[in-house]
Amino acid sequence: MQIAVISLFPELIEAYLSFSLLSKARERQIFSVDVHDPRDYARDLHKTVDDAPFGGGPGMVMMCQPVFDLVADRRPPKPIIALSPAGRVFSQKVAKELSTGDGFTLLCGRYEGLDQRIIDNIVDFELSIGDFVLAGGELAALAVIESTVRLIGGVLGNVESSVEESFAEGLLEYPHYTRPASFDGLEVPEVLLSGNHALIAEWRRAAALYRTIIHRPDLIRARGGLSKEDERILAKHGYSYKVSE
Repeated sequence: MQIAVISLFPELIEAYLSFSLLSKARERQIFSVDVHDPRDYARDLHKTVDDAPFGGGPGMVMMCQPVFDLVADRRPPKPIIALSPAGRVFSQKVAKELSTGDGFTLLCGRYEGLDQRIIDNIVDFELSIGDFVLAGGELAALAVIESTVRLIGGVLGNVESSVEESFAEGLLEYPHYTRPASFDGLEVPEVLLSGNHALIAEWRRAAALYRTIIHRPDLIRARGGLSKEDERILAKHGYSYKVSE
């Protein structure tokens, strides 16, 4: 997979990608990331990439010319995605969609945002990571890259990790425990020590359902509610529940 990031602060992107699983996967050439700085395409001595908005108002707006010239010269992979509060809300589903392609480009805004002509003529679509404001798109770009790349085969050490984690089936993930089995009187659920893998799998399903009901009932409703089998295993494992309206 080939990924490009257009950012005025390329060092922010490179620094994060130099650690952990992403760094190792990048070294193994499972994916690549090229970071492009619009300042390299500014046409004046001061490397100007922003200017005051027409019509007045606070802040500065990223200019068309450096971004247009960069895209024409570098031809970054499609689709070109702008990180913007106006975009489709990013989710695990979107990450999965992106992970099945050959690559994409993330365009990071700064200041008051991008000149609308960039959005209208270069950008294929916009993505938002939530209803809040950041100083720029770099953090959002990193969230999109990590969420997407970890779904590519070979990135995670255990192929089952991305299958069982939160949101993979529209549910939050079941709770996890590790050694010791007893700590200051706090016990690991007995079923996890039973060695009965079928029973453990069923308990985990029930625990994931219950955790989702409590913390994210909207996800249960989006799945069409609880099935009869869901209700059966919740009752079997002692979970009292009610999906809130």
